[in-house]
Amino acid sequence: MSEPFRFAYLINSMEGGGAQSPLPAIIRSIEQAGAEVKLFALARKDGKAIARLEAAGIEPVIFEGGLNDHLAAWLWAKREIAAFRPGAVWTSLTRATLVGQAVGRSLGVPVVSWQHSAFLKPWNERLLRWRRKASDLWIADSEEVAALTRKRLQIEPEKVMTWPIFAADPEAPQADPWQEGEPVRLGAMGRLHVSKGYDVLIDALALLKSRKLPEFSIVIGGSGPEERALRDRAHAAGLSDLEFAGFIDDPQRFLAGLHLYLQPSRREGFCIAMHEAMQASLPVIVSRTGEMPYTVDDPELGRIVAPEDATALAEAIAELLENPAELASMGQAGRKRVLERYSKLQFETKAAEIVAALRRLSAP
Repeated sequence: MSEPFRFAYLINSMEGGGAQSPLPAIIRSIEQAGAEVKLFALARKDGKAIARLEAAGIEPVIFEGGLNDHLAAWLWAKREIAAFRPGAVWTSLTRATLVGQAVGRSLGVPVVSWQHSAFLKPWNERLLRWRRKASDLWIADSEEVAALTRKRLQIEPEKVMTWPIFAADPEAPQADPWQEGEPVRLGAMGRLHVSKGYDVLIDALALLKSRKLPEFSIVIGGSGPEERALRDRAHAAGLSDLEFAGFIDDPQRFLAGLHLYLQPSRREGFCIAMHEAMQASLPVIVSRTGEMPYTVDDPELGRIVAPEDATALAEAIAELLENPAELASMGQAGRKRVLERYSKLQFETKAAEIVAALRRLSAP
């Protein structure tokens, strides 16, 4: 009996956050398509992704060197991946892609590389464009990122496939509808990074202080490098009731405790958190970046505002707060949208198509 087709899946780190949250579903769908997967990470960082992976029965292999030990990381990856004897190397994010491309070429196996974001740092974009032919196939997590990947990396259309990295779960917990007399619970969730636009959200909330609105509370779930600056900004704006909840171990439970979800990002790719919020029957207010405006393309699902526009964000929040009894029906419409558009069957079908394409590339 022949051995299964093997993927060495190389990622940047074990840091908790949106980039790592779909890994169990991605790996399991590749396995369901008849392949074997082993996960390798070039750094531990905060390690918060490990528990979720281990709970899914996935044991990552982690390089314990420094973030700037590029040569040592490449030698480690080459040694560990060669011992696994993969039929292909799958990479995610720029550092892992550059390392994985070199490893794949040294082993003589095809390389497939994820693109997740509508934004690339200029130097990373130049590096990936220079190395674009070292990946045999590129996978974009959304239609917008697919178009950007073809354009900015100058890649032939047939070498770019789209696989939205979200499989909606019809059994996920649902948010309870707002009840008369209770505060409207607003929330956001994601890494506390400048890309998420939480500073813009704080400015929008400051603009709402003088407005006469129904009572509401707001919580931001997540950790990251901007936490201190965001706390200081909220304090300076007099937002003493803005809660920073820290890293969220159970995103589904967190979202089910809200009535309205906010995603004011400056830049996004697919944005799993927003789609999980819609899965939880929450209406959403999002910025026009990444896949979000393509999913929230109807005012019955939520509102879309320009990135970095605190005034527009404040107006959208105020508009929905003024009619809190309508939030539940909007949330139900959003849930219907993601269950139809991002079903588990569609997710697994796309995985099978990609595995089949890589089998063809690796054939003698």
